[in-house]
Amino acid sequence: MSAASDYLEDALLDHVLDASAYTSPTNVYLALFTADTQLESNNPTAEAQTPGVDGYSRPALSFAAASSGSSSTDAAATVGPCSNSDWGTITHIAVVDHATNTTWGTNVNVLFYGAVTTSKTIEVGDTFQISSGNLTVTLA
Repeated sequence: MSAASDYLEDALLDHVLDASAYTSPTNVYLALFTADTQLESNNPTAEAQTPGVDGYSRPALSFAAASSGSSSTDAAATVGPCSNSDWGTITHIAVVDHATNTTWGTNVNVLFYGAVTTSKTIEVGDTFQISSGNLTVTLA
């Protein structure tokens, strides 16, 4: 995953070029999406479900120290199990800066995003998991 949202690109440029400081979030979280609609502009419209509904939550992600311009998860992250109603087919994921807030661009932001290697339909009883080392963020 190497796509940064417009929000993060602007924040990092301002931080590095002394326009304003960027404060890193305490934790980052995994969000699931059924399309890439407006992920780059930090106003996504296709999150799989509202956090706290039908078993959906954004789990915290843990990353190893960066090396050679990239960092990979160093622990598994699991979403679900899905309950009550299906979440649809997961085609994209994002690293976001809040576990439960839902007002994009105000109290939750997309940091990095990308397509999953293989889409997965999540039905009642299913989970979505990223194994340790299987999510890599790269700055190119």
